[in-house]
Amino acid sequence: MRVGYARVSTSDQRLDLQRDALLQSGCMKIFEEVARGATAERTALNAPLEYVRLGDTLVVWRLDRLGRSLRHLIHVVNTLHERGVGFQSVVEAIDTTTATGQFFLHVTGAFAELERNLIRERTMAGLVSARQRGRYGGRPKAIAPETFAMALQLYEGRTTPVLRICQRLGIARRSFYRYLAAHQRDDEPDGRRS
Repeated sequence: MRVGYARVSTSDQRLDLQRDALLQSGCMKIFEEVARGATAERTALNAPLEYVRLGDTLVVWRLDRLGRSLRHLIHVVNTLHERGVGFQSVVEAIDTTTATGQFFLHVTGAFAELERNLIRERTMAGLVSARQRGRYGGRPKAIAPETFAMALQLYEGRTTPVLRICQRLGIARRSFYRYLAAHQRDDEPDGRRS
């Protein structure tokens, strides 16, 4: 029996493409899941792994639908092989019921992991380069330090209402109070920060 497994990473993605490919490849039963590939626990993956029996073939649309990493992918496929269950990937045309299919699984999986590692390395190098140029990721500050310094001076002068200070400087009152609270925590006598 051919058993399919389909997975998407987020609920706004659709399983239709994978489902159609698995049905066309002759799957009689298909297990579906919405889960990030990197998460350790994927309950719907456990279901087809427990369901398949000696002589069955587990079919996925692409290799990356099954394994979190090359090590995990090979572990799952080796476990299936030990149980006498085949594995097939439709897109990569890998069928582990043949010696050539087993070889290509390892080669393709290695290239997939190499690609992920190269992307990760390029991303990290880009972040380091940006930091060296003084650019940092994340959300920009709600109030520039100079603007907060002016607002704080007006606030501590106790002559201008907070609403007026915020209107004059073009900042949100809520943001001002949040920055003020953080500033007051930093100025505690014992140097404690919460």
